[in-house]
Amino acid sequence: MACCGLMAYIRFMSSPHALEARRRIREEAAAIGIDEAFISRLVDEFYARVRQHPQLGPVFDGTVTDWPEHLANLKQFWASVALNAGAYSGRPMQAHLRVPAIEPAHFGEWLYLFEQTLRDLAPDERAVEHFMVRAARIGESLKLGLFYRPDQDLKA
Repeated sequence: MACCGLMAYIRFMSSPHALEARRRIREEAAAIGIDEAFISRLVDEFYARVRQHPQLGPVFDGTVTDWPEHLANLKQFWASVALNAGAYSGRPMQAHLRVPAIEPAHFGEWLYLFEQTLRDLAPDERAVEHFMVRAARIGESLKLGLFYRPDQDLKA
């Protein structure tokens, strides 16, 4: 993001409208049991399961060199996604582009395991839905960004 674009973004994210929207989202999430503590527990448990998964574990273990740092980033990411916290400033697509072991089928496995973890931990079905809508959208976006090549599909 260019300097002027970044400044405009910062002004927008700290505007009264944005701050009010952020407050409302956090209130709604808290009402169904979603807060930073829940997100921390979810991320820790989910990625413990990922590391044990026969297909996903090797992809992550072959890529992540500092699990505590990675988990901290993921907690910021999910707080931004679930609570509109604005805590995450990474670039998920670029990070995933650097992982040649990722295959399209991994996204379905990841989403299934994520939902199972949510069902085991979430205090409310609405919390499961809150995360799953977002997780499905994010997964589909990453999968399309990594694998959708319409010019190659036309040649096949």
